[in-house]
Amino acid sequence: MKRILLVEDDPNLGLLLQDYLQLKGKFDVILCVDGEEGLRAFGKQEFDMCILDVMMPKKDGFTLGKEIRKINQHIPIIFATAKAMMEDKASAYDLGGDDYITKPFRIEELLLRINALLKRVSAKEGVEVSPVETQFQIGDYTFDYTTQLIHFNGQQQKLSTKEAELLQLLCLKKNAVLTREEALLSIWHDDNYFNGRSMDVFLSKLRKYLREDPKVEILNVHGKGYKLLVN
Repeated sequence: MKRILLVEDDPNLGLLLQDYLQLKGKFDVILCVDGEEGLRAFGKQEFDMCILDVMMPKKDGFTLGKEIRKINQHIPIIFATAKAMMEDKASAYDLGGDDYITKPFRIEELLLRINALLKRVSAKEGVEVSPVETQFQIGDYTFDYTTQLIHFNGQQQKLSTKEAELLQLLCLKKNAVLTREEALLSIWHDDNYFNGRSMDVFLSKLRKYLREDPKVEILNVHGKGYKLLVN
């Protein structure tokens, strides 16, 4: 079980995040209410990630993050703040932060960011992860993620890397909803507007590639995401 240091001065939000991440993400979450308490906790235990509120009493999140970086240069750090100024984001990354989320945010989005960041760290460190399915049957189509090829009636369509990654996520969630946030954070590692527009283009291409089989459809699920429907 991964252990997360959560430093948040709003007690209600802090307890809500702690309960959700422990229940849904199955993390061990240590909650601290200010920067000084957070630094003391970091010195006493081993952590796999830090989530730091920026605007806090006694010691702000940026200062805490800088001091944590002096102790551990590699631990992933996510800064969370109500401030959305570009210079604040720049400061977060200059101080060694790995991600930045602006309040108010959906707790589900934070969990996706945590999982995506931990996945990148594990891959970088060469940690063995559970194998992911790479061969899929989509109606009359066969999709090979490894070769990035779709086969249909003796013909094949070569996919770009992003197209293949997106189709793999849709296949893994076949007949269920793939949320927009999950797709953007898993593939682009950022759910900003421009990445969202880019993903829309790739979805249009995937629909074109799969249009010959009437049993296959990629649906837009309003307000949620997408669904690869195979009848």
